Order: sequence, then structure tokens, then C-alpha cells
Amino acid sequence: MIIKVRVIPTSGRNEIISRIGSVLRMKIKNKKVDDDAANAIMKTFLADFFAVNEEQIIIVKGAKGKEKTVEVRDKSEEELRQIMDSIP
Repeated sequence: MIIKVRVIPTSGRNEIISRIGSVLRMKIKNKKVDDDAANAIMKTFLADFFAVNEEQIIIVKGAKGKEKTVEVRDKSEEELRQIMDSIP
């Protein structure tokens, strides 16, 4: 499944704060969103959130920006939709 993630830097903790359609809004502790550390934080958090291995989170587009397109593999579309629907 392809999802879009809007990354908001300089948070006190890593968390998904909301969802608008298939766009997740996520806060991260890192001061920047355009470096490898921010991408690693996001991938680790999303892997835990979707209960997949970190290697199954692929940044398709936007690795250097706030708006990232991410592919989540190793789960069915239905399982991922259920997880996405649990986000307020």
C-alpha cells in the first residue's frame, strides 16, 4: 500500500497525530526532516506502527522533504486499511 506522510520536526516524541484520507501527519524528535536520521526515525516508527519489518517500509518519493510517499509491504491492503482506520 502506498501512503503519504507529512513529517513535522522538533517534537518531544515520535507519534502519528492525525490522518486526512491516506495522508498521515507524523511528529518526529529530529530537528530536520530532510536527512537520513529523520528518514530512519520515520521508517522505524512506521514499521512498529504497521507491525512489519523495517525493510518493508520503502520511501518512494520525498526523502529530502516534509511530504514523503511511502510504500508499506508485507501486509494485505485490508490489514493496512484497518490499521489506518484506527487513526483519528
